[in-house]
Amino acid sequence: MKSHFGTLADGTEIHSWALENGGTRLKVLSWGGVVQSLEIPDREGRYANVSLGFGTIEDYVAGSPYFGALIGRYGNRIAEGRFTLDGTSHQVDVNDGVNSLHGGAEGFDKRVWDVEPFTEGSDVGLYLYRTSADGEMGHPGTLTTKVTYTLTGQGDWRVDYEATTDRATVVNLTSHVYWNLAGENSGTAHDHELEIAASRYTPVDSGLIPTGEPAEVAGTPFDFRRTKTVGQDLRAAHQQLLYAKGIDHNYVLDKGSTDEPEHVATLRDPSSGRTMKIATTEPGLQFYSGNFLDGTLVGTGGGIYRQGDALCLETQHFPDSPNQPSFPSTVLRPGQTYRSTTVHSFHA
Repeated sequence: MKSHFGTLADGTEIHSWALENGGTRLKVLSWGGVVQSLEIPDREGRYANVSLGFGTIEDYVAGSPYFGALIGRYGNRIAEGRFTLDGTSHQVDVNDGVNSLHGGAEGFDKRVWDVEPFTEGSDVGLYLYRTSADGEMGHPGTLTTKVTYTLTGQGDWRVDYEATTDRATVVNLTSHVYWNLAGENSGTAHDHELEIAASRYTPVDSGLIPTGEPAEVAGTPFDFRRTKTVGQDLRAAHQQLLYAKGIDHNYVLDKGSTDEPEHVATLRDPSSGRTMKIATTEPGLQFYSGNFLDGTLVGTGGGIYRQGDALCLETQHFPDSPNQPSFPSTVLRPGQTYRSTTVHSFHA
C-alpha cells in the first residue's frame, strides 16, 4: 500500500509503502530507501516496531543518524575521504571529522529513490532504483543501483543489492537499521543477547579508521563467538571501547565472502522472545552499539532515544578498504555487476 508521507522543501513528494507477509510488517520510504518501521510479534503474538525511526519527513531531513537508511556509495569510513584507483587520486566528501562516512554528507540515505512494488509467488516486496551521477560526492563513475526489499512467505526480510558502473569506482552498500527487539520505545538494548560468527575484528584509531591487520577477539570485549549480552563488557577498560564510546567496529566474518547468504549473527531479546538471525554474502559485519544516541531525538513512538537504546548490525565490506590492500576489494569496474544479499529471519 502506497501513501503520502511528506513533501520536501523543493516540492518533491515523499511516499511510504506498507508491506505485510509471513507475520512481518514493513514500512519503507522513498527518502533514502528508509525502513521507517519493521513490526514482528513476540512469544505471545503481540506486535512491536523493532526499528528506530521518525514520524515525519522533516525529522529525517533535519538530522537522522541514518535511521533505517540505504547506505552508499560507500558504507562506513574512508580515511580523509581519499583513495587512489588505477593511478588516479580521488577526493570524496568529508563529513565525519577529517573522514568520509557512509558516502558523504548527501549519500544514498539523503536521496529520493524510485520505488516499484512487486509480488512474486508467495513473496512481496519493493524494487528501489537510483542512478548516481559521475562525481556525486566526489565518487568516480555513473553508478546505476537497484536494491530489492523482499518479505518472504516465511516473514524474512531479504535485501538484494545490485550496481553497475561506466567507470572504475569503489562500492560498499548496506542497510543501517537500528534494532531493538523489545520495541523502539522500550529503553536500552544492552540486555539483548548477541552472537557473531567472527574470530577477528579490525581495530581502529581515534578517528575509527582501521589501523591495518585484523586482531583476534579472544580475550577482549569484542568476543561474541558465544552468546552474551550486548552490555556485558561495554564498560571494560579497553582502548578500542574508549575510541568508539562503546563498540563501533567491523567484524571479520569467519565465513568470508560467499556466493549465497550464510548465517553470521543472532540477536535475541529475552523479555519478548523476539529473535533475529542474519545471513549474508558479505565478508564483514559492523556492530554499532548505539553509542552516539544522545537523548536529543524523539522517535516514532514518542520517546527520546538515548545511548544504547538500539544497535546496528551492518553487513558490509570493510571500512577504508580502498586504502587497505590486504582487505577484500571494493573496486567495481565497467562490465562487472556488484551483488550482495542479506537476509533477516525473525521468530519468537
